[in-house]
Amino acid sequence: MSVKPEHYDIIKKPIITEKATLASEANAVVFQVAMDSTKPQIKEAVEAVFGVKVKAVNTTITKGKVKRFRGRPGVRSDKKKAYVTLEEGNTIDVSTGL
Repeated sequence: MSVKPEHYDIIKKPIITEKATLASEANAVVFQVAMDSTKPQIKEAVEAVFGVKVKAVNTTITKGKVKRFRGRPGVRSDKKKAYVTLEEGNTIDVSTGL
């Protein structure tokens, strides 16, 4: 499977938080993905870009918060996260760059 430019449009960046680190112990990696991407698209992109076998993909959408900037209310953008569970023996090192 070759890496298409669209795969880089689907996977935006890895998410490195406390919760994502706990998920990595269960052989899962967390990515911020495009809002209109589907689970099969995410699976295909991760397999092509990183060369690993994906077991499952779970997604969640976080709505943007209303925050004040210089006294005026603004809205942060919505984000979609993908929890990608890998097959046994496959790993992705997110601490290094793509």
